[in-house]
Amino acid sequence: MQDRNSSRIVVMTAGGTNPQVMINALAKHFPDLHVIEEEPESKGTLLKRRAKRFGWLTAFGQLATMVASRLGKSVAAKRTQEIVRDHGLSADPDPAIPVVRVPSLNDPACHATVTKLQPAAVFTISCRILSPAKLAAIPCPVINFHAGINPMYRGQMGGYWSLVERDEKNFGATVHLVDNGIDTGGTLYEKRLTPSRADSLATYPLLMTAACIDISVQSLEDAVNGTLKPYQPQGASRLRFPPPIWTWLYHGIAKGIW
Repeated sequence: MQDRNSSRIVVMTAGGTNPQVMINALAKHFPDLHVIEEEPESKGTLLKRRAKRFGWLTAFGQLATMVASRLGKSVAAKRTQEIVRDHGLSADPDPAIPVVRVPSLNDPACHATVTKLQPAAVFTISCRILSPAKLAAIPCPVINFHAGINPMYRGQMGGYWSLVERDEKNFGATVHLVDNGIDTGGTLYEKRLTPSRADSLATYPLLMTAACIDISVQSLEDAVNGTLKPYQPQGASRLRFPPPIWTWLYHGIAKGIW
């Protein structure tokens, strides 16, 4: 096996505005950056998995919230532009950054690409969970950007749930090592911030992404330099999921948290 490239970074993602903002920013610090982009999961696959866990009613309710959130992104387009502009970032794809597209990050094509590139570190953002076998086969640190403070807000929509639970001090993001759990790997860095009244479920993740470029860069620099120092954060561990549409509407109307 060839040696790892001492400064090459591979970003794994399913694509989208938030990952693109992160990719563009990371590329400025790590010129030898490559992207492996998987196909997003279909709504049907996601719905079936959620129904198995929560039942069909809740699964459809969660899907409705995700649809409403996507519609909200159009309404929140102005705020999205403000966040990107105010942080001096770009959401436009950079043709200079090489991208390999695969069906899934757990597909052999992904493993073959990592084996060929031999990066110093892998950075995941907005993508599927790597299977234990695929994770074990990656011969370098795997670091994840999570839009929530671990371990209290693991999973999805951590910022939203911190506001709903009146735990505003824990609105923020975590950069952590990836293990076989869901957002359970050792924390490398975390950052807390305050959303504006213009923010909502549609913009919380982007706000966290834009505000946490620095700790993402630092974590990768640590990986390249061999100075990673993961630690286990304090707090009750809880896995979060999107709220069903009726829960989202209730908190929006009653508390102004959208």
